[in-house]
Amino acid sequence: MAIEFDTIAAISTPPGEGGIGIVRISGDEALDIADRVYQLGNKTLKDQKTHTIHYGHIVNPKTEEQIDEVMVSIMRAPKTYTREDVVEINTHGGVLAVNQVLQTVLHNGARLAEPGEFTKRAFLNGRIDLSQAEAVMDVIRAKTDKAMHMAVTQLDGNLSRLIRNLRQEILNTLAQVEVNIDYPEYDDVEEMTSQLLVEKAKQVKEQVKELLETASQGKILREGLATAIIGRPNVGKSSLLNTLIKEEKAIVTEIAGTTRDVVEEYVSVKGVPLRLIDTAGIRETEDIVERIGVERSRKALAEADLILLVFNQNEALTAEDKLLIQATDEHHRIIILNKMDLENHLDLEELKQLVNPESIVPTSIVTQDGLNDLEAKIADLFFSGKTGERDATYVSNIRHIALLNEAVDAFDDVIEGIETGMPVDLVQIDMTRAWDLLGEITGDSVQDELITQLFSQFCLGK
Repeated sequence: MAIEFDTIAAISTPPGEGGIGIVRISGDEALDIADRVYQLGNKTLKDQKTHTIHYGHIVNPKTEEQIDEVMVSIMRAPKTYTREDVVEINTHGGVLAVNQVLQTVLHNGARLAEPGEFTKRAFLNGRIDLSQAEAVMDVIRAKTDKAMHMAVTQLDGNLSRLIRNLRQEILNTLAQVEVNIDYPEYDDVEEMTSQLLVEKAKQVKEQVKELLETASQGKILREGLATAIIGRPNVGKSSLLNTLIKEEKAIVTEIAGTTRDVVEEYVSVKGVPLRLIDTAGIRETEDIVERIGVERSRKALAEADLILLVFNQNEALTAEDKLLIQATDEHHRIIILNKMDLENHLDLEELKQLVNPESIVPTSIVTQDGLNDLEAKIADLFFSGKTGERDATYVSNIRHIALLNEAVDAFDDVIEGIETGMPVDLVQIDMTRAWDLLGEITGDSVQDELITQLFSQFCLGK
């Protein structure tokens, strides 16, 4: 049964000018409030069928002044996003027009929605669980098609079904343990019950660990690899960025030190989402502005998941090049020998003594040679050449990963408790703790404070 709330409203489209703007209303009074501000002859929205759209005007009921010409969508509970009555007013997309319609709705009985409150109501009314609610924000924030697909898969409930199946297995085991304790049929019931707990703890633990093994790939697909393009000035870093994103994002000139700041852009390379960071050339400089850019480059280097270290093979290795090799030695790194269309002056054998030869990729941004090899190397480095099965279930949310790790610890406590001869009723506590931890992922066992915190991170109107 749906929980009763007051009626809320908010703008559900991004701020700024656009073709249309949408004011969403949700709650038991949604249709009544909409009728107060809607006008088209004697027509009333409450008399219309659900999931229909209607032309008309939004007016100020006190002054009868027309606010905007609109299309109004009616969706009656329970087949709506929130499982409440929902009205969406499609206005002209100007900032003033949308805000005036919202203010008119608020002055006639609705309350301004809090960030994420529509999705929170969908969760509290049982239409989605907590992991699906979090997936809504992942869909909104997705930067690549892989991240989008992973979020949609979670939104469809793939992760929820997997977690609920694991919890049901634990629950069945706990119920069997209670039966064995309360109605023992055999003299060795204690031993049988202990064996049952250990077997189930080991089985579910392995399934949870298999899910955790997807965490690194899932995190990459969700957030993208922080990929810093590093090198001395004028080796082709900005040209590489522009080539990978297929856009003239960074300024390219023959003048060393053109890039003064960090430039970021998202791109999908062989299915691997990269958050590309084009950095200022790292070198000693007296230019104050360039020096700030170099410091930011060093910071990006330290925080990067992947380093694309670019050298100009038309020049011999310099002392600065060798310092960059040392500085990036502990990172995932690909060595890019750029400008292969020009005469080679770089001692390749010397370079191979300093880096892993398999990490070297010759390229020419001008002729596009070697770029396919570079993209294949990136995919191979993090996904062994594969970016995962399309329908695979990944875990990528930091909260989910932490809870799964805690559940593994709880299963270890169950196994250790049985092996050290602890009473079964005490071991049950750890098994129940694992069941509760998994329930926190879907929201089946979660505190109100956490729910409030999670939904406060959503955008207004969602």
